[in-house]
Amino acid sequence: MTAIAYLNFDGIAEQVIEFYAEALNASEVKKVKFKDFPQDPNYPLPENELNMIMESSIEFAGGKIMMSDVLPSMQAVTGELVKGNNVMISLVIDDKQKLEEYFNHLSAGGHVMMPLSNTPWSSCFGMLVDKFGVSWKFNSDADKFLDRVISNKL
Repeated sequence: MTAIAYLNFDGIAEQVIEFYAEALNASEVKKVKFKDFPQDPNYPLPENELNMIMESSIEFAGGKIMMSDVLPSMQAVTGELVKGNNVMISLVIDDKQKLEEYFNHLSAGGHVMMPLSNTPWSSCFGMLVDKFGVSWKFNSDADKFLDRVISNKL
């Protein structure tokens, strides 16, 4: 089973897709706009919503992120989209050079909360919020740390 981070945006998903695809050296990018999907003639979408992203995925380094725009006309059903810290993407990669590369690319225009450094739980750990308000956590040894702590409890 694979867990995939799914991000919703308020009309800027296409910009986010372009940024993440470049920053993460994406191996594959897929995107569908609302205009690419058959519309119900009884409930046509407003022109400004047709170019928004209905569904997308970015594949990189064996992982995947999916995202879409929440249409203003759908917010009565879905609720208002609010930026927050309730979603964090965690990149766990043993290759410290690749981890550093992703960290540097994604921090462009954003805010570094914790620079990449050696910590008691990881030899390379850091956190940032990118320019789109998405929180990222970077960890080179998450599985080793979990296994070590769990085995010491047994």
